[in-house]
Amino acid sequence: MNCSLRVLVLSMACGLALVPAVQAQQPQQQPAAGATAARVETTAAAVGKGEPVVAGGQVPDEATRAAVIEALRRIYGPSGVIDKIEVVSTVSMPANWAANVQRLITPSLKDIHRGQFQIEGTQMALSGEVGNEALRQKIVSDMANSLNPTYTIKNSLRVPVSEQIAVDQVLGNRTIEFELGSATLTSKGRAILDEMAPILQKLTNKSVAVVGHTDNAGNRTSNLALSQSRAESVKGYLVGKGIDPMTLTTSGVGPDQPVASNATDEGRSRNRRIEFRVGR
Repeated sequence: MNCSLRVLVLSMACGLALVPAVQAQQPQQQPAAGATAARVETTAAAVGKGEPVVAGGQVPDEATRAAVIEALRRIYGPSGVIDKIEVVSTVSMPANWAANVQRLITPSLKDIHRGQFQIEGTQMALSGEVGNEALRQKIVSDMANSLNPTYTIKNSLRVPVSEQIAVDQVLGNRTIEFELGSATLTSKGRAILDEMAPILQKLTNKSVAVVGHTDNAGNRTSNLALSQSRAESVKGYLVGKGIDPMTLTTSGVGPDQPVASNATDEGRSRNRRIEFRVGR
């Protein structure tokens, strides 16, 4: 995130629950020429799976960092937030930023799945999945009513397609496994894909993105390549099961979208995963 104020981003896992916008009590202070604006990025796992929120980004002082983390922990619990926010004295932020952020981090964030919230100056964008249309409108309406009128929100929240729900239910909390350090599926990984293939075959006029993820062990560039290879391996296996290759796309994001802490073996295991995203 760069120069203009880009403060809060929540990416619900593959998650990603969200953090709303900053309410400015005073006109926004623009960063000085050459300065980097304060930013906080939080990646949250799918609600209900017990996965922690990973908070990162840069703020100008320790008090601001502590305030943001404390606000998140009030929502997700003391052990539900992993703090990776950096304190960098050269970044800038509007007046009363920390206080406004704390007020806007509310339990309603946990209703948003696979989402992202970001602020650049006074422009905000909110995306992700919610359970129904009424909730989609209410979340943004409540946020807008809390904001200074100079702020605007781009509402990209959506109600997930029923096919995505079906795919998520089949996968459940299981991880498609590969041989260590390779893109070769294990027998357990193939067994899960055998279960998923009939569901994917029933999807009509839908594309499915197969997204590979790794933990953060080792070189990031190598992990990006490995995650891409694993996504392609999954696609190849599913094509062999009769899935139309034209309906499957692949990508690898390496360690960039964790759903758990990489500090433990269990967390790293959960981060090494394949995600299926059903398009409209």
